[in-house]
Amino acid sequence: MPNTGGSAGSTPENAWWSVVGASYVRRVSIWVTRFDPPAAGPGGLLRVAVKDAIDMAGVITTAGCAAVRDRAVLATSDARCLAGVRSAGAYIVGKTTLTELCVSPAGDNTTFGTPANPVAPDRIPGGSSSGSAVAVANGEADIGLGTDTGGSVRIPAACCAIVGLKTTWGRVPTEGVWPLAPSLDTVGPMARDVAGVVTGMRLLEPDWTVASRPARLVGRLRIAGVDSAVEDAVDAALHAVGFTVREVRLPGWEQTYDALDTIILGELWRAHHTLLDADGVGEFVNGGLDAGRYITEQQLAEAMVARAAWQAEVAAALDEVDVLALPTLVASPPLLTAFAGFPLTRLTAPFNLAGVPAISMPIPSPGLPVPASLQLVGPMYGEGLLCATGLAIERALNRPPLPD
Repeated sequence: MPNTGGSAGSTPENAWWSVVGASYVRRVSIWVTRFDPPAAGPGGLLRVAVKDAIDMAGVITTAGCAAVRDRAVLATSDARCLAGVRSAGAYIVGKTTLTELCVSPAGDNTTFGTPANPVAPDRIPGGSSSGSAVAVANGEADIGLGTDTGGSVRIPAACCAIVGLKTTWGRVPTEGVWPLAPSLDTVGPMARDVAGVVTGMRLLEPDWTVASRPARLVGRLRIAGVDSAVEDAVDAALHAVGFTVREVRLPGWEQTYDALDTIILGELWRAHHTLLDADGVGEFVNGGLDAGRYITEQQLAEAMVARAAWQAEVAAALDEVDVLALPTLVASPPLLTAFAGFPLTRLTAPFNLAGVPAISMPIPSPGLPVPASLQLVGPMYGEGLLCATGLAIERALNRPPLPD
């Protein structure tokens, strides 16, 4: 089992799931499959980009892996999470590129291509839902659907200066969605602003509504190792909106990484052990599969006990404040030529372990190459509160739209 950096005062830079081993990418692509638009009708159609980890009837699901693609058959039905998209009459633009088996948070894929970040082409697009984020950021889709197991919606949203929402674990059905770690996997929307994410949530859950008011008391969470310019941008945004802010601590934060590593590796192996050493599986993913086969049932059980304790700690903090606030990334997204070792999931993955929802949104940050991303974390099933708060922040900051 790899060193997860889970001891007190450590960071997860050595966690297998938190960084990637390569320091280069090649090729440029957003789409695995494109679809012809329907005949023109009245009004504009809502365009939706679907991560190619989500089944669509009549289309293969590649999960960004050549070995999976070569074995795949046409899906016989849609994933359950697409029911609202279909009933709303939205137009699915295509299935988007992702990192192999939803694993790398960098957004790289040497087989299917690495989408170019429209905001900063020399920097990573973030992953694993890279193609959906880029399709939204460059205007090719109104809504992007992605999956988030350790940050895979929030990280690409932060890298591409858009908004991404990690939903409460278990809220959106994952039947027909490629599993990475089923006890952590979620499906969530991305859009160019919070209003778009609200629309995306209504596609995933048609009866869902935004809360009647935003948060009033914000718990400011500070984690070691974050760039001071990013922290300053978060503080300035919260101050500009006029929230009442209280400093909070989560003492169990550093201990989350051992449990996360055990669950992700163990569940990856249990779901996909037949891919170990298969032709078309990349070295990074193969290494994770190999490590996962040594995770015992006892270790998984212990990780779940640790998870329960962490969930209780986060819930207790959210009993004291309405939402938690912290950055999404520890610094600006790294360069395509130098992303190895960057702790991309440092600030996101612990909330997957907690199961709570979290939204990431760009905020003003003069002098940074990519706008800093504010992450707001809410209580279980608190997506309505997070979106109400995000809308209030956008209004207060007068965030200009991304250029077309």
